[in-house]
Amino acid sequence: MRHKVKAPFRRWMYVVLFLTASVLVLSGCADSKETTGAEGEGKLKITTTTGMIADVAANIGGAYVDVTGLMGSGVDPHLYKATQGDIRKLDDADIIFFNGLHLEGKMTEMFDKMAEKKTVVAVSEQLPESALRTDGSGVHDPHIWFNVRNWISAAEVIRDTLMEQDPEHADAYRTQAEAYLAELEQLDTYVSEQIASIPEADRVLVTAHDAFGYFGDAYGIQVMGLQGISTASEYGSKDVANLRDYLVDNKIKAVFVESSVPKKSIEAVIEGAAKLGHEVKIGGELFSDALGPSGTEEGTYIGMVRHNVDTIAAALK
Repeated sequence: MRHKVKAPFRRWMYVVLFLTASVLVLSGCADSKETTGAEGEGKLKITTTTGMIADVAANIGGAYVDVTGLMGSGVDPHLYKATQGDIRKLDDADIIFFNGLHLEGKMTEMFDKMAEKKTVVAVSEQLPESALRTDGSGVHDPHIWFNVRNWISAAEVIRDTLMEQDPEHADAYRTQAEAYLAELEQLDTYVSEQIASIPEADRVLVTAHDAFGYFGDAYGIQVMGLQGISTASEYGSKDVANLRDYLVDNKIKAVFVESSVPKKSIEAVIEGAAKLGHEVKIGGELFSDALGPSGTEEGTYIGMVRHNVDTIAAALK
């Protein structure tokens, strides 16, 4: 036989349950707010593709942004495929910054779709056509960051986007951008001086793929790569032989490997030159499509560029 609860008691029980639930909800909200605050409540959530872009966004955004870069040290953006975790990070972002000019390959299609519901910006968007390099087929070279002046333009795009999306902190973004842009101006001067210190006849930079074209044009050094502007392009025995012969004929003494490209491609050229009696050494490792490890000098854009130019100058002098 079931025991019936008398109406007055039942009403009292409902009141107790309601009050208990309310306390739990309020407690949960308090815990949630505290946790969110610790993780960056109120900050703009920014997701970027490359580490170079993430570094600029963090410098300009400062304490008002949370920045997540998808591509870490040693990652080749030309061949990168977004994971489910990456897609979640992109979905959660308030702003997505990417390089553009097809550096990110098929991810561009995904960015086009996401742009329908959130702010998605290519940092290369303000560069005029006259500032862009193209290969023989008319495809734009995406490695714009190797001309520091191009990267100043990218930083300005990031600054303007942050100011537009978060006008409350616009003054802070402007001030932080001014300080960072001043550092980039100094970097541009430093790179010019270092390359100018190399004897003109020795200003030849040979790497695994043609990532340094903007660098060569801007700072007066001849650049040659075994592969094209994308590592997705294949190289063959003819490419190896042509580059080998160039090294031998011009008595080039040093070539460079890249952190995001397997060494075997450039090692094949070195071995070919050795068989012809010409010794070529590896002048050092350069960071081309990705920053160095997090927490190191090369893990920042400015540190990466300084490392590259110091390595090139030391080997070619």
